[in-house]
Amino acid sequence: MRTKSYRLSKIDSITENGLSIFAVISASMIVLISLFITLKGILPFITDNDGLGSVNLFRFLTSTVWLKGETFVSTAYGAGFLVVQTLYIAFLSLMLAFPIGVLTALFIAKIAPKNIARIFRTIIELLTAIPSIVFGLVGAGLILPWVYRLARAFNFQSGGGNGTLSVVIVLALMSIPTITAVSEVAIRSVDRSLEDASLALGATASQTRFKITLLAAKSGIFSSAILAIGRALGEATAISLVAGNARSGPNFGLFDITSTITSTMLQGMKETSGIDYDIRFSLGILLMVVILVTNLALNFVKKKVGNMHD
Repeated sequence: MRTKSYRLSKIDSITENGLSIFAVISASMIVLISLFITLKGILPFITDNDGLGSVNLFRFLTSTVWLKGETFVSTAYGAGFLVVQTLYIAFLSLMLAFPIGVLTALFIAKIAPKNIARIFRTIIELLTAIPSIVFGLVGAGLILPWVYRLARAFNFQSGGGNGTLSVVIVLALMSIPTITAVSEVAIRSVDRSLEDASLALGATASQTRFKITLLAAKSGIFSSAILAIGRALGEATAISLVAGNARSGPNFGLFDITSTITSTMLQGMKETSGIDYDIRFSLGILLMVVILVTNLALNFVKKKVGNMHD
């Protein structure tokens, strides 16, 4: 018996050590990626860039113009407006995708018959797995003409449909499956006794779903919003196909051409060396900071939301 107990203890110890190794490997990947981006991204600010001069950090962070003309010089790059436009577009896409995703999740979890719910759940899973380039192609082939016609109907100038509205719609389409999938799990996890108690007190089914079920699942639902924001901030390929490549801003008009940090990074990857190549890694550092600050802010709000009515 003692030998068996010792053997089981040894197995537990080996398992724990093995899991610790996997955890360290996962964390190391994040550290390695961050170090690589940081080491490449600081070069434009600490070197003379082959005689072009070092990039001024303050101007880079505050300027409203990216790459004046076609000449690659140290003073040509400004990313301040890109940060504003990236956050603006991510916020608009969330405002569009969040209610649709949450209400779809509520329908699947609480209203649809089991067979219908199973079909919808499968569709959502398939949508989640679609590559971003496919959403970009749909945006370029379907959404751009629609936005262009909408702009003409309201007498707005539009670069062939390229612009903020097209980007927002594409990002919303990409975010809805994530919001729906996570929210649906959170809604199905709500204790049935809470809903039964609400119905027993005379509340209608709709009142119970909106005032009890969604409120009880608020933490998981808010987590879906955080994931959606993360995807919107990090998307590049689909945005590049519909944004219009603005070099100055910020532009807040729905039909104005636009750019984000990620789309601007992608545009410069055709280079292999030089300041125009290295500055894209500087944008990578900026993007990591924006994502980190945004996630910290959203998690703070999530804690506040989670403590409400508890």
